Amino acid sequence: MEIIEENVHYLKQLKFHNPFFMDGMREAINRVLKAVNNKEKIIIYGYSDVDSISGISILFLLLKYLNADVEYFIPDYMDEEYRISSESLKEYIRYLGADLLITVGCGSNSKDEIMLAQDMGIDVIVTDYHEIYSDCEQAIIINPNKKLCKYPFKFLSAAGIAFKFCEAVSRYYKIKGVYKYIDLAMIGTISSKLPLEAENRTIVDIGLEHLAATNNYGIKALMKINNFKKIDQKAVIKLSQSVISAKSVVGRIDNARIAVELFTTHDSYRAFQIAKYLNKEILK
Repeated sequence: MEIIEENVHYLKQLKFHNPFFMDGMREAINRVLKAVNNKEKIIIYGYSDVDSISGISILFLLLKYLNADVEYFIPDYMDEEYRISSESLKEYIRYLGADLLITVGCGSNSKDEIMLAQDMGIDVIVTDYHEIYSDCEQAIIINPNKKLCKYPFKFLSAAGIAFKFCEAVSRYYKIKGVYKYIDLAMIGTISSKLPLEAENRTIVDIGLEHLAATNNYGIKALMKINNFKKIDQKAVIKLSQSVISAKSVVGRIDNARIAVELFTTHDSYRAFQIAKYLNKEILK
Protein backbone atom coordinates (compact mmCIF):
# COMPACT_ATOMS: atom_id res chain seq x y z
CA MET A 1 0.00 0.00 0.00
CA GLU A 2 2.74 2.46 0.87
CA ILE A 3 4.51 1.97 -2.47
CA ILE A 4 1.30 2.49 -4.42
CA GLU A 5 0.47 5.58 -2.39
CA GLU A 6 3.87 7.20 -2.87
CA ASN A 7 4.04 6.43 -6.61
CA VAL A 8 0.59 7.87 -7.18
CA HIS A 9 1.47 10.92 -5.13
CA TYR A 10 4.54 11.78 -7.18
CA LEU A 11 2.79 11.17 -10.48
CA LYS A 12 -0.22 13.30 -9.65
CA GLN A 13 0.87 15.83 -7.03
CA LEU A 14 1.29 18.72 -9.46
CA LYS A 15 -2.43 18.53 -10.25
CA PHE A 16 -3.32 19.34 -6.65
CA HIS A 17 -3.57 22.99 -5.66
CA ASN A 18 -1.98 24.19 -2.45
CA PRO A 19 -4.70 23.88 0.25
CA PHE A 20 -3.49 27.14 1.82
CA PHE A 21 -4.70 29.00 -1.29
CA MET A 22 -8.16 28.51 0.20
CA ASP A 23 -9.28 31.54 2.18
CA GLY A 24 -9.58 30.85 5.91
CA MET A 25 -7.46 27.69 5.84
CA ARG A 26 -4.63 29.01 8.02
CA GLU A 27 -7.05 30.38 10.59
CA ALA A 28 -8.95 27.10 10.64
CA ILE A 29 -5.79 25.04 11.12
CA ASN A 30 -4.68 27.28 14.00
CA ARG A 31 -8.07 26.91 15.68
CA VAL A 32 -8.06 23.13 15.29
CA LEU A 33 -4.52 22.86 16.65
CA LYS A 34 -5.55 24.90 19.67
CA ALA A 35 -8.50 22.57 20.25
CA VAL A 36 -6.30 19.48 19.90
CA ASN A 37 -3.59 20.81 22.21
CA ASN A 38 -6.07 21.95 24.87
CA LYS A 39 -8.24 18.81 24.65
CA GLU A 40 -11.30 20.84 23.70
CA LYS A 41 -14.39 18.97 22.53
CA ILE A 42 -14.73 19.04 18.74
CA ILE A 43 -18.01 18.15 17.04
CA ILE A 44 -18.06 17.41 13.30
CA TYR A 45 -21.47 18.30 11.85
CA GLY A 46 -22.81 17.19 8.48
CA TYR A 47 -25.77 15.80 6.60
CA SER A 48 -26.85 12.30 5.57
CA ASP A 49 -25.77 12.27 1.91
CA VAL A 50 -22.80 10.10 0.92
CA ASP A 51 -20.63 13.14 0.15
CA SER A 52 -21.08 14.51 3.68
CA ILE A 53 -20.71 11.05 5.25
CA SER A 54 -17.37 10.66 3.45
CA GLY A 55 -16.20 14.13 4.51
CA ILE A 56 -17.23 13.59 8.14
CA SER A 57 -15.33 10.29 8.12
CA ILE A 58 -12.18 11.91 6.71
CA LEU A 59 -12.09 14.63 9.36
CA PHE A 60 -13.00 12.22 12.17
CA LEU A 61 -10.20 9.80 11.22
CA LEU A 62 -7.62 12.59 10.97
CA LEU A 63 -8.61 14.23 14.25
CA LYS A 64 -8.63 10.87 16.03
CA TYR A 65 -5.14 10.27 14.65
CA LEU A 66 -4.12 13.58 16.24
CA ASN A 67 -5.62 12.31 19.53
CA ALA A 68 -8.35 14.96 19.52
CA ASP A 69 -11.48 14.75 21.66
CA VAL A 70 -13.88 14.51 18.73
CA GLU A 71 -17.39 13.24 17.97
CA TYR A 72 -19.68 13.58 14.95
CA PHE A 73 -23.32 14.62 14.70
CA ILE A 74 -25.86 14.25 11.88
CA PRO A 75 -29.17 16.10 12.40
CA ASP A 76 -32.55 14.46 11.97
CA TYR A 77 -33.37 16.35 8.78
CA MET A 78 -31.59 18.03 5.87
CA ASP A 79 -32.21 21.76 5.53
CA GLU A 80 -32.85 22.75 1.90
CA GLU A 81 -30.42 25.66 2.23
CA TYR A 82 -27.81 23.50 3.98
CA ARG A 83 -27.89 25.54 7.17
CA ILE A 84 -26.85 24.44 10.64
CA SER A 85 -29.88 23.41 12.69
CA SER A 86 -30.53 25.76 15.61
CA GLU A 87 -32.54 22.97 17.27
CA SER A 88 -29.52 20.67 17.06
CA LEU A 89 -27.34 23.36 18.60
CA LYS A 90 -29.70 23.93 21.51
CA GLU A 91 -30.86 20.37 22.13
CA TYR A 92 -27.83 18.22 21.34
CA ILE A 93 -24.53 19.91 20.51
CA ARG A 94 -24.60 22.14 23.58
CA TYR A 95 -25.02 19.07 25.80
CA LEU A 96 -22.17 17.25 24.11
CA GLY A 97 -19.94 19.92 25.63
CA ALA A 98 -18.78 21.29 22.28
CA ASP A 99 -16.04 23.91 22.21
CA LEU A 100 -15.56 23.79 18.44
CA LEU A 101 -18.04 22.85 15.70
CA ILE A 102 -16.72 21.91 12.25
CA THR A 103 -19.31 21.60 9.49
CA VAL A 104 -18.99 19.40 6.41
CA GLY A 105 -20.82 20.51 3.25
CA CYS A 106 -23.09 22.97 5.01
CA GLY A 107 -23.20 26.15 7.10
CA SER A 108 -22.11 28.88 4.67
CA ASN A 109 -25.47 30.67 5.05
CA SER A 110 -25.96 30.03 8.77
CA LYS A 111 -25.14 33.45 10.21
CA ASP A 112 -27.92 33.39 12.82
CA GLU A 113 -27.07 29.85 13.88
CA ILE A 114 -23.36 30.65 14.07
CA MET A 115 -24.12 33.65 16.29
CA LEU A 116 -26.25 31.35 18.45
CA ALA A 117 -23.32 28.94 18.73
CA GLN A 118 -21.05 31.83 19.71
CA ASP A 119 -23.46 32.82 22.47
CA MET A 120 -23.13 29.24 23.74
CA GLY A 121 -19.33 29.52 23.75
CA ILE A 122 -18.91 27.35 20.65
CA ASP A 123 -16.55 28.43 17.87
CA VAL A 124 -17.49 27.40 14.32
CA ILE A 125 -15.41 26.38 11.32
CA VAL A 126 -17.49 25.98 8.16
CA THR A 127 -16.23 23.73 5.37
CA ASP A 128 -18.66 23.97 2.48
CA TYR A 129 -19.00 24.43 -1.28
CA HIS A 130 -22.51 25.87 -1.63
CA GLU A 131 -23.12 29.39 -2.91
CA ILE A 132 -22.80 32.04 -0.21
CA TYR A 133 -25.62 34.62 -0.01
CA SER A 134 -24.37 36.72 2.90
CA ASP A 135 -21.08 37.28 4.71
CA CYS A 136 -20.54 35.93 8.20
CA GLU A 137 -17.53 37.22 10.10
CA GLN A 138 -18.38 35.23 13.23
CA ALA A 139 -17.07 31.96 11.77
CA ILE A 140 -14.03 30.73 9.89
CA ILE A 141 -15.43 29.77 6.49
CA ILE A 142 -13.54 27.50 4.10
CA ASN A 143 -15.43 27.58 0.83
CA PRO A 144 -13.82 27.95 -2.62
CA ASN A 145 -16.91 29.93 -3.68
CA LYS A 146 -16.39 32.48 -0.93
CA LYS A 147 -16.05 36.05 -2.16
CA LEU A 148 -12.39 36.95 -2.84
CA CYS A 149 -11.25 33.35 -2.28
CA LYS A 150 -8.39 32.77 -4.72
CA TYR A 151 -8.56 28.99 -4.77
CA PRO A 152 -8.37 28.07 -8.48
CA PHE A 153 -10.93 25.22 -8.51
CA LYS A 154 -14.48 26.02 -7.44
CA PHE A 155 -16.20 22.61 -7.73
CA LEU A 156 -14.76 20.57 -4.88
CA SER A 157 -17.27 18.39 -3.04
CA ALA A 158 -17.78 18.34 0.74
CA ALA A 159 -15.46 15.33 0.94
CA GLY A 160 -12.99 17.04 -1.39
CA ILE A 161 -12.79 20.10 0.84
CA ALA A 162 -12.43 17.87 3.92
CA PHE A 163 -9.53 16.19 2.14
CA LYS A 164 -7.91 19.57 1.37
CA PHE A 165 -8.28 20.43 5.06
CA CYS A 166 -6.43 17.20 5.87
CA GLU A 167 -3.73 18.12 3.37
CA ALA A 168 -3.21 21.42 5.18
CA VAL A 169 -3.05 19.75 8.60
CA SER A 170 -0.60 17.17 7.28
CA ARG A 171 1.70 19.90 5.97
CA TYR A 172 1.69 21.60 9.35
CA TYR A 173 2.36 18.38 11.29
CA LYS A 174 4.54 16.89 8.52
CA ILE A 175 2.30 13.81 8.50
CA LYS A 176 3.04 11.27 5.77
CA GLY A 177 0.32 9.12 4.31
CA VAL A 178 -2.55 11.64 4.22
CA TYR A 179 -3.42 10.14 0.82
CA LYS A 180 -4.82 7.10 2.62
CA TYR A 181 -8.00 9.18 3.01
CA ILE A 182 -8.34 9.82 -0.71
CA ASP A 183 -10.54 6.78 -1.29
CA LEU A 184 -13.18 8.41 0.93
CA ALA A 185 -12.70 11.73 -0.89
CA MET A 186 -13.17 9.90 -4.18
CA ILE A 187 -16.41 8.21 -3.01
CA GLY A 188 -17.78 11.57 -1.87
CA THR A 189 -16.72 13.34 -5.06
CA ILE A 190 -18.35 10.79 -7.36
CA SER A 191 -21.56 10.69 -5.30
CA SER A 192 -21.80 14.51 -5.27
CA LYS A 193 -22.29 14.58 -9.06
CA LEU A 194 -20.12 17.68 -9.30
CA PRO A 195 -18.05 18.04 -12.51
CA LEU A 196 -15.36 15.34 -12.70
CA GLU A 197 -12.74 17.67 -14.09
CA ALA A 198 -9.47 19.27 -12.94
CA GLU A 199 -8.85 18.56 -9.25
CA ASN A 200 -11.97 16.39 -8.92
CA ARG A 201 -10.68 14.20 -11.71
CA THR A 202 -7.34 13.89 -9.92
CA ILE A 203 -9.09 12.87 -6.68
CA VAL A 204 -11.06 10.23 -8.57
CA ASP A 205 -8.07 8.92 -10.55
CA ILE A 206 -5.87 8.59 -7.46
CA GLY A 207 -8.75 7.26 -5.40
CA LEU A 208 -9.48 4.49 -7.89
CA GLU A 209 -5.81 3.48 -7.97
CA HIS A 210 -5.71 3.49 -4.19
CA LEU A 211 -8.95 1.54 -3.75
CA ALA A 212 -7.43 -1.85 -4.51
CA ALA A 213 -5.00 -1.40 -1.61
CA THR A 214 -7.25 0.52 0.76
CA ASN A 215 -6.69 0.10 4.49
CA ASN A 216 -10.22 1.30 5.30
CA TYR A 217 -12.07 -1.66 6.81
CA GLY A 218 -15.47 -0.24 5.92
CA ILE A 219 -14.65 0.15 2.24
CA LYS A 220 -13.11 -3.33 2.21
CA ALA A 221 -16.29 -4.77 3.72
CA LEU A 222 -18.54 -3.04 1.18
CA MET A 223 -16.35 -4.26 -1.68
CA LYS A 224 -16.47 -7.82 -0.34
CA ILE A 225 -20.24 -7.85 0.13
CA ASN A 226 -20.81 -6.37 -3.34
CA ASN A 227 -18.34 -8.89 -4.79
CA PHE A 228 -16.54 -6.35 -6.96
CA LYS A 229 -14.56 -7.96 -9.76
CA LYS A 230 -13.44 -4.70 -11.32
CA ILE A 231 -12.61 -1.42 -9.62
CA ASP A 232 -13.84 1.47 -11.73
CA GLN A 233 -16.13 4.49 -11.51
CA LYS A 234 -19.27 2.36 -11.94
CA ALA A 235 -18.19 0.17 -9.03
CA VAL A 236 -17.75 3.25 -6.83
CA ILE A 237 -21.24 4.47 -7.75
CA LYS A 238 -22.62 1.09 -6.71
CA LEU A 239 -20.56 1.21 -3.53
CA SER A 240 -21.89 4.67 -2.62
CA GLN A 241 -25.46 3.53 -3.29
CA SER A 242 -24.95 0.66 -0.83
CA VAL A 243 -24.19 3.06 2.03
CA ILE A 244 -27.59 4.62 2.76
CA SER A 245 -31.24 4.01 1.98
CA ALA A 246 -33.25 6.83 0.40
CA LYS A 247 -36.57 5.06 0.97
CA SER A 248 -37.38 6.76 4.25
CA VAL A 249 -36.06 9.82 6.02
CA VAL A 250 -35.68 7.97 9.32
CA GLY A 251 -33.86 5.07 7.71
CA ARG A 252 -31.61 7.45 5.82
CA ILE A 253 -30.55 9.39 8.92
CA ASP A 254 -29.99 6.26 11.01
CA ASN A 255 -28.00 4.61 8.25
CA ALA A 256 -25.93 7.74 7.72
CA ARG A 257 -24.83 7.70 11.35
CA ILE A 258 -24.01 4.02 11.10
CA ALA A 259 -22.17 4.59 7.80
CA VAL A 260 -19.77 7.02 9.47
CA GLU A 261 -18.99 4.30 12.00
CA LEU A 262 -18.46 1.90 9.09
CA PHE A 263 -15.89 4.17 7.47
CA THR A 264 -14.10 5.03 10.72
CA THR A 265 -13.95 1.74 12.61
CA HIS A 266 -10.60 0.00 13.13
CA ASP A 267 -12.35 -3.34 13.72
CA SER A 268 -12.65 -5.47 10.57
CA TYR A 269 -15.35 -7.72 12.09
CA ARG A 270 -17.43 -4.72 13.14
CA ALA A 271 -17.04 -3.21 9.66
CA PHE A 272 -18.30 -6.39 8.02
CA GLN A 273 -21.32 -6.58 10.33
CA ILE A 274 -22.24 -2.94 9.59
CA ALA A 275 -21.80 -3.47 5.85
CA LYS A 276 -24.10 -6.52 5.98
CA TYR A 277 -26.70 -4.53 7.90
CA LEU A 278 -26.61 -1.61 5.44
CA ASN A 279 -26.84 -4.02 2.51
CA LYS A 280 -30.01 -5.55 4.00
CA GLU A 281 -31.46 -2.06 4.51
CA ILE A 282 -30.90 -1.17 0.85
CA LEU A 283 -32.62 -4.39 -0.28
CA LYS A 284 -35.75 -3.78 1.82
